[in-house]
Amino acid sequence: MARLPLHFVRCPACGHVWNRAFFPDAIPYSEQPNRMFNSGMRWQRHIARLVEATLAQLPPEPTVIEIGCGCGHFLHALAQRWPGRYIGFDPNGSASGDFAFHCRLFDPWQDVPVFAPHLVIMRHVLEHFQEPAMFLHRMAWAAHSVPHAVRMLIEVPCIDRVLTTGRLADLFYEHPQQFTTSSFSQLLGACGEVEELQRAYDGEVLIGVVRLQVPEVLRDRAQASACFAAQSQAARTTIAQQLDDLVRSGARVAIWGGTGKAAAFMHHFDVDAQRFALVVDSDIQKVGTYVPGTGQRIQFRDVLKTMTVDVLIIPTQWRAWDILAEMEREGIVASRILIEHEGRLIDFLRDPHPYRPSTETSVPCRPEGCPS
Repeated sequence: MARLPLHFVRCPACGHVWNRAFFPDAIPYSEQPNRMFNSGMRWQRHIARLVEATLAQLPPEPTVIEIGCGCGHFLHALAQRWPGRYIGFDPNGSASGDFAFHCRLFDPWQDVPVFAPHLVIMRHVLEHFQEPAMFLHRMAWAAHSVPHAVRMLIEVPCIDRVLTTGRLADLFYEHPQQFTTSSFSQLLGACGEVEELQRAYDGEVLIGVVRLQVPEVLRDRAQASACFAAQSQAARTTIAQQLDDLVRSGARVAIWGGTGKAAAFMHHFDVDAQRFALVVDSDIQKVGTYVPGTGQRIQFRDVLKTMTVDVLIIPTQWRAWDILAEMEREGIVASRILIEHEGRLIDFLRDPHPYRPSTETSVPCRPEGCPS
């Protein structure tokens, strides 16, 4: 068997340790996974205490899911004592009896809304993940769709003592994530309200209970993003139709700017070189080059001195006043100046928009999410 690389690094902010050289495909979780096994008396007492503590938190007739349940000993202990619906997930396990078993990986987006659990258990699983924070954030977002509170009970090895004693056996490939008390606490706090956090089994394991939540500011931001996405699709249709109408009207159209945001504008709205051949720029270094992807040859702005265009489109709204000042200085005229605003092409000089000139050289801003 090939030796696999260990390149453990530590975050100085939270204290978390992880193997940056970890590659999950190197150790596929298949027929003979490296399962945790401990039949010692003290460990069995630890399990018994954890079962009792878990039972004390369960509501009547709960739905309980265990991710990485293996043979299901922990779920079985709960199901024997407390009526409810118990479900285990493990891609390489086998279980039967008093709980349902799914021989596959758990999918937060799919399984949380379908099963609507009251409690999700992960015991000695999270340390195997390549991206544990991403998984827990997905759990929190998925839990937002459930009408009742969703809690997670997570148990992981603790390396506080590893770092103080210098022991090395804990640092092996199958555990790419190595949690300190600090890093585990911060990880849980980022995905909800931490209701319980403790070290157990003589400080060798960490146990946390978190009520999964997404902060309101993140929910608002997600909603705003979804609205922006929907508005963007509508804008592409609306503005493309406005451009078609300009072509059918026979108007002579010029576009000021041929790279960067101007090129992005042309790609967003299918401004092809056949219908919109006239692209100008005041940067002499761009003259003679071509709009990337659409192919219009960029001409110097002075070409507009020899012709009158019916419509000048300025894709960079925030530069429009500077461009108009340059046009006035150079004697360039256009019947209409159009910019993109709120999903439409509007008349820059006649319609309302936020790009009016200001005497302010700078505007104080407040971090997003802070009260005004």
